[in-house]
Amino acid sequence: MGDPMKVEVKNIDQLFQLDPYLKPHEVELRRRHGCLQEWIKKFNEDEGGLNNFSQGYKYYGLHVQADNSVICREWAPGAQELYLTGDFNNWHWIDHPFTKLPFGKWELKIPPCADGSCAIKHLSEVKVIVRKQNGELVDRLSPWAKYVKQPPKEANQGVSYKQYVWHPPPTEKYYIRNPRPKKPKSLRIYECHVGIATEELGVGSYRNFADNIVPRIAKQGYNAIQVMAIMEHAYYASFGYQVTSFFAASSRFGTPDELKYMVDAAHQHGLFVLLDVVHSHASKNVQDGLNMFDGTDSCFFHGGPRGEHSLWDSRLFNYSSYEVLRFLLSNLRWWHDEYFFDGYRFDGVTSMLYHSRGIGEGFSGDYNEYFGLNVDTEALIYLALANKILHDIDPNIITIAEDVSGMPAMCRPVDEGGIGFDYRLGMAIPDKWIEFLKELRDEDWNMGNLVHTLTNRRWKEKTVAYAESHDQALVGDKTLAFWLMDKEMYTHMSTLSEPSLVIDRGIALHKMIRLITHALGGEAYLNFMGNEFGHPEWLDFPRIGNNESYHYARRQWHLVDDPLLKYKYLNEFDKAMNHTEAAYGWLDSNPGYVSRKHEGDKIIAFERAGLLFVFNFHMNKSFTDYRIGVEVPGNYRIVLSTDSEAFGGHNLVDTTCVHKTTPEGFDGRRNYIQCYLPSRTAFVFAKDP
Repeated sequence: MGDPMKVEVKNIDQLFQLDPYLKPHEVELRRRHGCLQEWIKKFNEDEGGLNNFSQGYKYYGLHVQADNSVICREWAPGAQELYLTGDFNNWHWIDHPFTKLPFGKWELKIPPCADGSCAIKHLSEVKVIVRKQNGELVDRLSPWAKYVKQPPKEANQGVSYKQYVWHPPPTEKYYIRNPRPKKPKSLRIYECHVGIATEELGVGSYRNFADNIVPRIAKQGYNAIQVMAIMEHAYYASFGYQVTSFFAASSRFGTPDELKYMVDAAHQHGLFVLLDVVHSHASKNVQDGLNMFDGTDSCFFHGGPRGEHSLWDSRLFNYSSYEVLRFLLSNLRWWHDEYFFDGYRFDGVTSMLYHSRGIGEGFSGDYNEYFGLNVDTEALIYLALANKILHDIDPNIITIAEDVSGMPAMCRPVDEGGIGFDYRLGMAIPDKWIEFLKELRDEDWNMGNLVHTLTNRRWKEKTVAYAESHDQALVGDKTLAFWLMDKEMYTHMSTLSEPSLVIDRGIALHKMIRLITHALGGEAYLNFMGNEFGHPEWLDFPRIGNNESYHYARRQWHLVDDPLLKYKYLNEFDKAMNHTEAAYGWLDSNPGYVSRKHEGDKIIAFERAGLLFVFNFHMNKSFTDYRIGVEVPGNYRIVLSTDSEAFGGHNLVDTTCVHKTTPEGFDGRRNYIQCYLPSRTAFVFAKDP
């Protein structure tokens, strides 16, 4: 690909100023950027730029033209012949062969009917017939299919997905009515799944989510939703992580237009909408997915062992392929352009970045791990290309990387030599909380260890902090609420039941864990649907092992809506926490300055965004007139207390009390206040104007 060493990275010196330890790896950073520039140069020469290249969805697939003719195009380099069949030609596939074009492309043009109408109607069923090199005929779904649906099992038609043409008449189309909201400075994300967002024993719909769940999320103080399992997946229990049709909105929740209705409703409530996108791998499913589309084991994937993920039992994309890059980049554009998604959370980035797929990797933090031969340059360049095109077409787009490895410059701009993400997930944080709750007694919690985990992130690379996500909610694991209270959640969560030390401890720690994660752990915060009120049960999709039951594949909203149950306390605190952040903006500020992490007292104190946060994790010690250092002098008042009665606390502290600073150095700060800190409570202090 030429000599990439000659390609300059415009702002790489800024990267070295942020992290001088990257300087010894300058040659590798420039080489990677050179590879990126070579691709961009190629797209400029061959396609008129990245913008055109990333709109492959307008070229490939089935398209009804203005004159009602139909043009179909596919990329199937390993096929001998291609045909289109369906109810429009009574399944007589031989009548509609594709013409072979250069570079593995195929094209079919179908003229309008004699009366001028389209030969293929809205919701017609179609299939692509592929003749393999050995002469065998196989039927496939188009990789660019916009709407695929599984027939009812009782219809005696098997369970394979079928492709339907989605081309409603203009009078029936849904048109987006609300503008996109502005990119939030403080990102408070509600991670959600449309199918389980219902109380009913079944699959929730886009419309149910739009009408009933979106208002809840907005009221709760979140400003973004991260929607899982939208890209079509044949196996519901895969949680959307075994994608079969990348351009099709999952039909089990409704139609494409109903998804648009849902996104529009979120925008109406001021919510940024992020799509959980899976470009790290694809389902091995042949009948319903991309696998062996052209009759070979390559096409979209690497052939042989490199094309298979041994743990996930899935296929791995060939990121060095011109048409695979077009497919994936166009896929991102499709969801942005067609459905008005505002950004993406990229799944499985660690698996993409390393030839080992991250399997068995400890990632010690040694920089040689990030710049050695184990790094998959092709995948890394794809991610940089994706971030570049997305941020070029829409500067308001947000991208988040699910990476556990800590790859440097992941969240720095591409023109600095970075990969271009806006945020990375702070995946060590929930692991630390599970370790504390599962393996340690309360008195053995190490405050320094906790603070290190919450603050251990790269300078000027934003992190999404979370105490638990969907991973902890799945059957086989436990949510924080379950770890804390499962022994008595079914017997003592009523406000009328006798007091319970287990429940009191659980409610107190649940609030403290979320607040310290929110305030100290990153530049964005994420909560999984239901965890805001301590949803009592795990998540388990219908499968053979549970007799296809939907009992655990739903959210029990009545629990939080019932005024006689204590779930309301956790929910009210979550709302207050988000609204307090919205008022003071600690997520959109530099990381907190930790002045105290006292092991004996179990006290943590830090300042961020002009606020003072104080946590007493001690299981039975309360402190009066406890000194807390603070830099800026003035009068401080409590603006958020976990011990408030509204949050299930005991109102042991007078929140109207004024705490005047004493101009004397303490804990490395110029001043201090003295306050009452009951055990297992946390407080946020703000200085009077």
